[in-house]
Amino acid sequence: MADSRVAELKAKPGAWVDLGLTLPIFVLYHLGVVFLGVKNGTDFLTGFMLRVSEGSVPTYLGITLALGVAFAIPFVVVARGQAFQPRKFIQMAIEGTVYATFMGVAVPRLVGAIFAGPAVQDEGRVAGFIMSLGAGFYEELSFRVVLFGLGGKLITWLLAREKVGALSGAAPAEGKKFSFKAFAVLVAWSVVCAMVFSAIHYIGPYGDTFQLRSFVARLLLGLVLTFIFSTRGFATAVWTHAIYDVWVLVLRV
Repeated sequence: MADSRVAELKAKPGAWVDLGLTLPIFVLYHLGVVFLGVKNGTDFLTGFMLRVSEGSVPTYLGITLALGVAFAIPFVVVARGQAFQPRKFIQMAIEGTVYATFMGVAVPRLVGAIFAGPAVQDEGRVAGFIMSLGAGFYEELSFRVVLFGLGGKLITWLLAREKVGALSGAAPAEGKKFSFKAFAVLVAWSVVCAMVFSAIHYIGPYGDTFQLRSFVARLLLGLVLTFIFSTRGFATAVWTHAIYDVWVLVLRV
């Protein structure tokens, strides 16, 4: 009984829980963008959505709804045949909080506000909260799911002829074991993804002035988030990222 309980805790949450835990962050962030006029500096999608909607709130909300449906479809497809586990909601939320708190305590002096430029301080804590949600959702979707997950799936197949997962992390296909070559490819690819993740924070109107110290700090945080994504899944990475940003942008500890 105890062994089965431990195994349940170690198991990833599954696509239903990933979807259920990340959709609220998606919705709150997009509502904050349109009604409070703030957005995360690395979120290029909502800027495009605002331009397309031309200031029309109903149009923007309609685009957001369509985007939310498009985002949900892959999770629904992956979740076919999976059991829904409500207890995993609480577990993943707690895990994300614990990981984020550890990151906040372990790296308090890496950079002041890791994920945003000076404008965050001027906008206040509410704006910092909304931008934290945007960073948690869109940066994990872009850099962990798409770049590391799908990109790792492709590059591992090309270089090592191994099939790996994407949506729930770079796990081996069922019934197969990783070769050392495939593992080495994924480790190298995770470093590349973390470097891209760090570099993107210096691009665009909200980008920071480049500093080697902040670049390395973001690179290390990107590696940590990649590890969390690979071992605990998308939702846990999103919550960890969002809560960590709240830690440094809103609580400012």
